[in-house]
Amino acid sequence: MGSSLTRAAQWTSSGKLELTPMNESLLKEVLRFVERFSSRHPQEAEHVFDEPLRWSTTLVASDFKTDYDISDSDVQSHEKDSEGRPLLQLSPPTVYVRSFSQLSKLVHLADDKKLEEVQACLQENRDPVVKILGPSFASILEKHDAHTDVRSLEDKVKEEDQDTVKLFLLLQNMDNQLLNKCLKEIDGRVGLDPGAVKNEVELLKRLCSGGEKRVLKSVRYTSDYVFSNGCRAPPWRQALNEICYLVIEPCDTETLYITCSTAGVFLNGGIKQEGEESGYERASDTFEDLGTLLKSTSPHFAENTSEQDFAVQELPSTQKIQHVESVDAEEQGQPQRSHEQQEKNVHEKGRQQQALNKAGGEKKYEPCPRWKNLGLVSPCGEAEEKKLSKSSGEETSGEIQKKKLGAGAKGKMKADFSVSSLPGRQSSQKIKTPAGSVPVDPFSESSAESEEEEEQPERRPESNTDLPPEYWQIQKLVKYLKVGDQTATGLTLCAVMDFNLMQETCQLAIRDVGGLEVLINLLDTDEVKCKIGSLKILRKISHNVQIRRAIVDMGGLQSIMKILDSPVKDLKALAAETIANVARFHRARRTVRRYGGIKKLVKLLDCVPNLATLTANQEKDVEVARCGALALWSCSKSTKNKEAIRKAGGIFLLGRLLKSRHENMLIPVVGTLQECASEESYRIAIQTEGMIKDLVQNLRSDNDELQMHCASAIFKCAEDKQTRDLVRTYTGLQPLVSLLSKADNKQLLASATGAIWKCSISMENVAKFQEYKALETLVGLLTDQPEEVLVNVVGAVGEFAQIPANKATIRKCGGIRSLVNLLTGTNQALLVNVTKAVGACATDMDNMAIIDQLDGVRLVWSLLKNPSADVQSSAAWALCPCIKNAKDAGEMVRSLVGGLELIVNLLKSTNNEVLASICAAIANIARDKENLAVLTDHGVVQLLAKLTNTTDDRLRYHLAEAVGHCCMWGSNRASFGDAGAVAPLVRYLKSKDKAVHKSTAMALYQLSRDPNNCITMHDRGVVKPLIHIMGSDDETLQEAAAGCVRNIRLLALENVKAVLFY
Repeated sequence: MGSSLTRAAQWTSSGKLELTPMNESLLKEVLRFVERFSSRHPQEAEHVFDEPLRWSTTLVASDFKTDYDISDSDVQSHEKDSEGRPLLQLSPPTVYVRSFSQLSKLVHLADDKKLEEVQACLQENRDPVVKILGPSFASILEKHDAHTDVRSLEDKVKEEDQDTVKLFLLLQNMDNQLLNKCLKEIDGRVGLDPGAVKNEVELLKRLCSGGEKRVLKSVRYTSDYVFSNGCRAPPWRQALNEICYLVIEPCDTETLYITCSTAGVFLNGGIKQEGEESGYERASDTFEDLGTLLKSTSPHFAENTSEQDFAVQELPSTQKIQHVESVDAEEQGQPQRSHEQQEKNVHEKGRQQQALNKAGGEKKYEPCPRWKNLGLVSPCGEAEEKKLSKSSGEETSGEIQKKKLGAGAKGKMKADFSVSSLPGRQSSQKIKTPAGSVPVDPFSESSAESEEEEEQPERRPESNTDLPPEYWQIQKLVKYLKVGDQTATGLTLCAVMDFNLMQETCQLAIRDVGGLEVLINLLDTDEVKCKIGSLKILRKISHNVQIRRAIVDMGGLQSIMKILDSPVKDLKALAAETIANVARFHRARRTVRRYGGIKKLVKLLDCVPNLATLTANQEKDVEVARCGALALWSCSKSTKNKEAIRKAGGIFLLGRLLKSRHENMLIPVVGTLQECASEESYRIAIQTEGMIKDLVQNLRSDNDELQMHCASAIFKCAEDKQTRDLVRTYTGLQPLVSLLSKADNKQLLASATGAIWKCSISMENVAKFQEYKALETLVGLLTDQPEEVLVNVVGAVGEFAQIPANKATIRKCGGIRSLVNLLTGTNQALLVNVTKAVGACATDMDNMAIIDQLDGVRLVWSLLKNPSADVQSSAAWALCPCIKNAKDAGEMVRSLVGGLELIVNLLKSTNNEVLASICAAIANIARDKENLAVLTDHGVVQLLAKLTNTTDDRLRYHLAEAVGHCCMWGSNRASFGDAGAVAPLVRYLKSKDKAVHKSTAMALYQLSRDPNNCITMHDRGVVKPLIHIMGSDDETLQEAAAGCVRNIRLLALENVKAVLFY
């Protein structure tokens, strides 16, 4: 716990313990030591720490049972030190522990979260020995030999408590054991290298042949490019000692996605091909080789292979290396390179390749230009390239462009970098970039942001004869671009633009012959016409997924962002529109933010778009602002970019542009606003800046896309009551209802129904919607619609059903049957809304009869098995009115086989909303005596008693109600007392919620019929708060409180009589 933490444990830069097998082993050893400490060393376990160990815990007050004083959410141990401080104190989320005895108890209470607690404790207490023994004692120990025996150490530390010395020696012994264990694990490891992995993969590929007798279906790498060190993993993963990634398809199990590293092989999160930046996390144990992993996961493989068959043969060409060289791929001035699939030229001849394969020659892959620019070639290769370039006297296309376009032209500058020679360690970099220094920004995007574009395989013709003539013509023009002078360059750009650049073949023709590099280089010249021509081409071809990724990989996005500072407005507009196309995947959006692009784009919005007449210069300003809004729209899909837009003052400028009369301006502006409205700061700004009025006004537009974005913005903002009132004030409800008639446009319909759903949360809005016959239209949309529409429609119907008159309308329109049919779906958001709507309709007796007839109660009950806590709680809430209003509720519940056992087992849930809803359902079920008897047999009393220490008032209310109803059977009252449920219930009377007082008083009244419970209540001081509650205006509450006090008083009188007369 001292040296082992600093020497053996693996820490991240942020001070967290990494999730590695070594750390996991350390944590388990520390946990075992703490768990056994109290029983093995009881005297030392009582030693009070010099300073408490403190950390953020996942435990709450309800996890602590006896031996602790619980006050609301705070917990204190009964045991205290000499100064009266508790040895354990919980002030959520922080816990303070002052002795090993309390530490051991806490670990036992953590149950299945023991390792998490130990990890959190060690992370927040990096030097626990100093806190346990004290800095003065630790300094004395540091002056002497660490291996001093007990007697000499006791002589040197005379003033200190001898128990402290013994405790130190125990900790020192534990520390030595941890270090020795780590050393043994390290010594026992068999390190892998690229050569060994390659040999093993080749052997596995041979096992894929043999027809039906084959052992494996297929084995393939995720990347075909091999670096000079033999690795196939991208450089930034090589820094973590990873060698390559494999996709292996066994004959009897699902496809395996495997990471090969120097430490061994393990299953990852699912890296199917290069370009996927998620999925690197380890998803299994680490194995020493591929054979061992496959045998543990595939029984078929294990049966059909033996150790001798699977012995890996060393190939003559394979050279063993001591370690994997990690290639440092990230440059300070450039975005982190993605390991996307290396692009192959369309004009590669298939027949030549087949001939090579038949001859047994290995296919040789050349790195694409961006890898060469990064320097990912072997030193020998670099030397040969230099010799060849010197002897031939050839110049690169970038150098030719600089000469032809004048002295001011600048080619793309690529920074050099070094290859680390140390295993697993990145080399330090000192790089200068044309853009200057860039502020550090974490690479990770918002957790909510998903990658919109998956890596798409290119659809290429099988042979050159399938390529259209435009492909070859464009390639010739690109070659002219490389060697032509200023005039020829301009003419060539015009000629390229005459082609249909929205056609994929034309787009890839430019890329395949190296045209992208030339076009990006042109952006660094001083020639405005060349820049305009280049941007016009990039703007069109960047609609292609492969092209825009390549632009980012080549650093082209930085060059485009520089143009945003240009005084030429045409250039700024074209650059912004190109950024809008490129920034459709998260790495591009991150690059825009890191290089200050967000601020530049926000500045473009500064114009006055709503003037009656505009000059030519003002029209250009409006066009620039429109293109800037398009770019921000693309960038706003990132949470961090949303915050950057807000800090740059984008909300005010977007609000001003929202008043424009031009639809082509309004669409990107409203699109950006609705995208950003997922953040609370934007919703508040949209409300306070008066944008709701403009959004409502634009709902009346004839443009479906504009209407869709306006409705979507209202959908997100209408969570707030004030926004809902503003929509009604500006007469926005009627336009929303009119949009329901456009049922063919599903995106528009989803946005409109979403806005209606959120607006209908306010009952004033529901009354308005009723005037426009919205409910009848919504019920008609409950069938034959996509799920994104159904979620919103059902949500709205559920809100409408809160008004009694609307329940009859839903029934008359056939809505009950449609809602019950939707209970068989799998969409969790839809199920939550459906159960809520069914529960609201079930409060009407006629509706309940139809629900029962359609077997709706059974379907709702079956949703309690759903893994989603939201679905479970929503289903349980829906069951309450169903049970209450069913004709023969008791028999109906008993007819559901295993239903009561299922609902009792849900009392073990850790979700308070689920627990509250289940308690409410149990309170209704327990009204039937036979059902209550079954619940009791399933252990409902003990499970309810365990929940009584909760501090959640919503759960307290329904829990007390359930306890009160469960007291009506047999000896349940006494059982509650024996389970320790009475004392916590008394504390409920201190709550500020009057509803809690009512249900608690009724539960205490039922419990007070047992004499032992009366004694417990009296000891806990229940009489005084009950007397105060007896003055309530609620008669039911008065009677329950008075009845409880009466029972306590009667017991006291009987005791007095017994003393006097017996």
